Amino acid sequence: MKNTKITLSDSEIPEYYLNISYYLNKYLKKLPDPPLNPVTKQPIGPADLSAIFPMELIKQEVSLEEKIKIPEEVRELYKLYRPTPLIRAHRLEKFLDTPAHIYYKYEGASPTGAHKLNTAIAQAYYNKKEGVKTLATETGAGQWGSALALATNFFEMRLVVYMVRVSFDQKPFRKTVMETYGAEVFASPSDKTEFGKKVLKTDEKHPGSLGIAISEALETVVKNKGYKYSLGSVLNHVLLHQTIVGLEAKKQMKKAGEYPDIIIGCVGGGSNFAGIAFPFLVDKLREKRKIRFVGVEPASCPTLTKGKYEYDFGDTAQMTPLLKMYTLGSGFVPSPIHAGGLRYHGMAPLISFIYNEKLMETVAHDQKPVFQAGIDFARTEGIVPAPESSHAIKAVMDEAVKARNEGKKKVILFNLSGHGLLDLNGYDKFLHHKL
Repeated sequence: MKNTKITLSDSEIPEYYLNISYYLNKYLKKLPDPPLNPVTKQPIGPADLSAIFPMELIKQEVSLEEKIKIPEEVRELYKLYRPTPLIRAHRLEKFLDTPAHIYYKYEGASPTGAHKLNTAIAQAYYNKKEGVKTLATETGAGQWGSALALATNFFEMRLVVYMVRVSFDQKPFRKTVMETYGAEVFASPSDKTEFGKKVLKTDEKHPGSLGIAISEALETVVKNKGYKYSLGSVLNHVLLHQTIVGLEAKKQMKKAGEYPDIIIGCVGGGSNFAGIAFPFLVDKLREKRKIRFVGVEPASCPTLTKGKYEYDFGDTAQMTPLLKMYTLGSGFVPSPIHAGGLRYHGMAPLISFIYNEKLMETVAHDQKPVFQAGIDFARTEGIVPAPESSHAIKAVMDEAVKARNEGKKKVILFNLSGHGLLDLNGYDKFLHHKL
């Protein structure tokens, strides 16, 4: 009998997050360049970040420890949905007539339908522990905002969310989810901040961007005593929390009796790709495993494939420290594609460093073939994937067809980072040739 789902018990939820910086330092003998103060151009210290982040997250941001223990209160909340299943895509393999074995880690099994809850719970916990009562954040497609709304609800905190306007209009029920959990949600650019008003003055129908929404959230934190900022991707501590995905996947692949030749994930800010990839990247660094890592991004926002590796601001108003990353420029406003979580001008410094060191590859795809891949996946595996995850699915299908044409068995693992049940507006437009 062929196994379809490979599961773990609650007791097998990882007890530690894996810190890839430890392994980069140990095996490459170098690390990404540090964030800089935009005025002095000197590396920033903990004091520079303490106004917006709790100290425990600042420590995690710069940590070189191999493992960071997951607090028991966080681990208990993870039990609501973790471990998530690893699923063998038998029907997709048959559809593609490929010798490849395709596995996906299904993070859509979380209460909010995506991987974002892994870091949302941790960030809310550390803020609550420091006495913070209100968080402010941005969200693109709404997956991060939904996750943080649930997490702050768990810890009895307030949340203010600036949601990129194009997604606010395309995905109205994500706003409903956030409000159900108690968050206050504004379309960005908004009239709630000075920077939002400035953007609207130049274009009252501005579609918004993650860079603008970050600026509005940061302005809100700076102007309101007792507020802290929370970010859903890009920074080291966020990627750290997501490694729980890959740590579980390693245990599950071992149970399946296989090891991946190729690991694939979509890349917007980089957190879900890092989550699935980093625990396996350790094997590439330590054991010289011949494993390929492929990040997939939208052709309309090709940060890795066409961006420059340089210092840039993480937001449009240029309020953040300077980050060394692949970037299209902090003022870049991408096309209003439905994969709102991938519409970010920059890439996580750790992902950028790994890409620059040629430890991973990247491909970019247009929206229409991505939606077709999502349709094919839904019709074979039954799950309607988020448009972000469909980018990964498109690359997986390409690799599986390549394996068929070469007559080679390949083991492919990808992160299905979210379901698309609140992205049906995009699917509707694609199915009726209006995309």
